Amino acid sequence: MISVIIPVYNQADKISICLESLINQTYRDLEIIIVDDGSTDGVDKVLALYESKLQAAKLPYKIIVQANQGSNPARNRGLAEASGDYLLFSDADINWRTDALEKLFKALETNPQASYCYSSFRFGWKRFRLWPFDGERLRRQPYVHTSALVRRADFPGFDNQIKRLQDWDVWLTMLENGKIGLFYDDFLFTVAGGGHISSWLPSFAYKLMPFLPRVKKYKQAEAILRAKHHLPLYE
Repeated sequence: MISVIIPVYNQADKISICLESLINQTYRDLEIIIVDDGSTDGVDKVLALYESKLQAAKLPYKIIVQANQGSNPARNRGLAEASGDYLLFSDADINWRTDALEKLFKALETNPQASYCYSSFRFGWKRFRLWPFDGERLRRQPYVHTSALVRRADFPGFDNQIKRLQDWDVWLTMLENGKIGLFYDDFLFTVAGGGHISSWLPSFAYKLMPFLPRVKKYKQAEAILRAKHHLPLYE
């Protein structure tokens, strides 16, 4: 079974699309765990409306409400409640292609050497076309989204102290544990934006616009992770 864990914080306007896309998946052996991380925008009312839809779709689900702690603690809370042998951490602003979970699951089933499977995705109008897994490239730059399908037995959990680039941190930790990824060459989901994924900036901004607040925050977060994982600094 796949446990789909959705941390949500003040995304009442987006989580409906995410839940609809999960209800309509061709892969049916899944449970949905939603962790409301202290939302104040009426997420609870949206989730109440979806309980009957989840029941009608015969999908087991849990709705957990906690005080605001941040995305990684919310993900780890969902992990503690999960029953599946596979994990999928879906941001609340993701719209999954109908066959996405089936494609990722079958890819992992036929590639037992891989601990997780990731795909290309869209962020609004922007297409993020990725590439086959490369450990050395992962050590140089983040490129695997948090929403990859992971074998639970190989998953270390998220570091609650990491506030940005959480995806890079967890894949680097797994790499250090000898766990590798698998690339599924297709666009399996679309991110609406405004969720846990970092706001996209063109690559030249990080080199030519170091004064931008978002660039500064990114560089600070990158330095923290490079120090944690003993990685060299790149210009």
